[in-house]
Amino acid sequence: MSTTNEQPDTDTDGVRRIYDPVADTPLRYRRDPPEAHPSLDYPPYKSTQLRHPKEPLVYLPHTVTEITGPQLDRTLALKETDHDLTVQAQGEPIGERIIVSGHVYDTEGKPLRDTLVEIWQANAAGRYDHRWDRWAAPLDPNFHGAGRCLTDSEGRYEFTTIKPGPYPWGNHYNAWRPAHIHFSLLGRAFTQRLVTQMYFPGDPFFPYDPIFNSVRDERARERMISTFNIHQTRPNWAQAFNWDIYLRGPASTPFEEAF
Repeated sequence: MSTTNEQPDTDTDGVRRIYDPVADTPLRYRRDPPEAHPSLDYPPYKSTQLRHPKEPLVYLPHTVTEITGPQLDRTLALKETDHDLTVQAQGEPIGERIIVSGHVYDTEGKPLRDTLVEIWQANAAGRYDHRWDRWAAPLDPNFHGAGRCLTDSEGRYEFTTIKPGPYPWGNHYNAWRPAHIHFSLLGRAFTQRLVTQMYFPGDPFFPYDPIFNSVRDERARERMISTFNIHQTRPNWAQAFNWDIYLRGPASTPFEEAF
């Protein structure tokens, strides 16, 4: 949802201003139109037919509970290795090392500092370290597939990880998910809660994936795809991909709605 002020808030020199968590808290957020995000019942994505709401949604008024959010700070007990998924075990994981970085912007276009960014993903073979993922791909004992970090003073985040592989998922005959990384953000207010997926450029499974294509706006789908950045690669070490995240607003990243 976007605030009533749709223009980026900048100083006179045109530089984006970092918001103040108290002084800049908006009084309300504008709700997105129904077509802005994937339908809760999208027939090509079969399981939505079993778990989507059967009654009209009830929208809560925007009181202080909705327009404020979790007070995240350095007491989260973040570890130095939480943002680097390649050093969380005793050995090195198998696969292509990648650096995923970008900025998180709030609904007024300002960098969002000290906000929690969490990720989870499959390993290089396309398998999650989860008891219910049992398809015939190897587990990597040195890769658990989960990380987190706080954005810095400029709203920037960065993870070092392994490029995930695609995997079959049983939605229809020969169904495969494109390689992706799940992202979770809390934002500056509970109305900005975001769970989404980041994809990689040129994936051949894009045309066949009903989850990716449930976002009906082509430009919105493109915003879910990261950009390769040769200048941020680390020579002889890792590739780099950039992905900026915009919370609810005119340039918002498509959401995964809760079922």
